[in-house]
Amino acid sequence: MVHEIVSTPILSPGISPEAYIRAVSQIPLLSADSERSLARDFCEKGDLDAARQLVMANLRFVVYVAKSYSGYGLSESDLIQEGNLGLMKAIKRFDPEYGVRLVSYAVHWIKAEIHEYILKNWRIVKIATTKSQRKLFFNLRRVKKNLDSLTESEILKVAKDFNVSPTEVKNMEGRLSNKDEVFEAQGEQLLSPAGFLSDSSNDPATIIENNDHEIAQREKLAKAFSALEERSREIIRRRWLSEPKVTLSDLAGEFGISAERVRQLEQNALKRIRENF
Repeated sequence: MVHEIVSTPILSPGISPEAYIRAVSQIPLLSADSERSLARDFCEKGDLDAARQLVMANLRFVVYVAKSYSGYGLSESDLIQEGNLGLMKAIKRFDPEYGVRLVSYAVHWIKAEIHEYILKNWRIVKIATTKSQRKLFFNLRRVKKNLDSLTESEILKVAKDFNVSPTEVKNMEGRLSNKDEVFEAQGEQLLSPAGFLSDSSNDPATIIENNDHEIAQREKLAKAFSALEERSREIIRRRWLSEPKVTLSDLAGEFGISAERVRQLEQNALKRIRENF
């Protein structure tokens, strides 16, 4: 569904970031009423043209957010593209009845996609695994902009602020200070990080562990789903577990209720699933 929202390339390889930014800055912004109307058309009727208009009107905001992550040595075009993906995911989930502008809701999704991209690509070694470590990673770099290295008192303060240990702060500071190495050997260079990595994708223990986790998650989801009453199960199945996604209006006609009532049943069902999952 995300890829169907925009039929034309948002940022193709042949377009320079400067030309792209100039182009999106000329796209008119939407009024609050127009935005709400388009969001309802997409949410209730599955109108992809309405979704496309919402995407286009907010592309300039993605550029603004992406530019704040320009210091990681990654392509600005890639950062913008990841942010655009976050915007489309936000539009898919946005409820016009939230009472907020789309941009306020979408900022979380835009930043989340950019964060994931940076964490996967900025270093070969996985540098942040917990929520606290991720927060430390993005904020410690900002704290260190005008500092050569942190003092012990500064390390203790940062550790307290981000709910991590002083050791984690020191380790992260060291990783942020190191220069990136070439991943694959160049020319006569015989040793590189790529030479020390092993392929664990076929390791039997890893495969079994992943399969067991996936099975357990499916069982929990099936149990939570079966706890719903029949009409709610059918709404969730038709709205989330089948393709193409059925619109609120279509379900309203089938059940003989309003689209708003279908939306309420859907939201209540999702809430109960999350509580039992």
